[in-house]
Order: sequence, then C-alpha cells, then structure tokens
Amino acid sequence: MKVILLADVKSLGKKDQVVDVAEGYAANFLLPRKLAVVADNKAINDLRGKEESKRYKIEEERKAAKALAARLETVTVKIRAASGADGRLYGAITSKDIAEALAKDFDIAVDKRKIELAENIKSYGSYSLTVKLYDGVTGKISLVVHN
Repeated sequence: MKVILLADVKSLGKKDQVVDVAEGYAANFLLPRKLAVVADNKAINDLRGKEESKRYKIEEERKAAKALAARLETVTVKIRAASGADGRLYGAITSKDIAEALAKDFDIAVDKRKIELAENIKSYGSYSLTVKLYDGVTGKISLVVHN
C-alpha cells in the first residue's frame, strides 16, 4: 500500500515522502496516528502542489536576496566615531552598529548576524564587508569609519 508520510517516521522515511508499506502497518499504526495518508490521486496532486509552492517561494526569496545584494553594492555606510591620541577608537564598530546605520541611513534591513566581521573594527579607515543574504547569495558593503 502506498502512503504519503505526514511526519518523519523512524526507519521508514521523511515527511512528504511517498513510501510503500504493508496494509496492516498502514491501517493499524500509520493512519490512526495521523502519521500518513493513503496515496490516492488527490493526495499526490496536493503533494506536488506543495512542492511547487515551496520551490516558488525559495526562488522568490533568492531573487529578493540578489536584488538586495545589488543594492548593497551601491551603498557606502559612513560611521562617525571618537578616538584617542593614537588613532584607536574608544570603542569598536560592531556588526550591530553597521546594521543600525544601514537601517537608519538607507532603509535597508539586514540582520547583524549576517554581516561578517573577522573582528570588531577599532581604527579609522575604509573597509569592505561581506553580508550573507541567502544560501549562495552574498553582498558587499563599503564601510567608512571617520572622525
């Protein structure tokens, strides 16, 4: 008997997978516990529709990430910071500061955890930073720390 799994079942398969099981196993275990449904034409068509919508959503998110990456290429974030006599900053410029500057100055929302910094920035200068926007999609930000 062919069934579509509604949840991961150990040693049988993953969710949304079509598997062939014994009728007794399906009737006495999988179906009563709502772990699977019978794989009739309607259920298979619903499964295909779900898979297509998932692929479409992923593709739309990827397009949006690529558009954001292109927009980030044109942006130069400028952050003002105070320093001591030796030119070192009193604090450090963190990814949180960069994300806040992007949101405030350019109305671009980027999660601070997506901005890659090897270490916090502790001196004036220009920096090029990488932002992970989506799986396989990265953007570059130009950062200028000045007085």
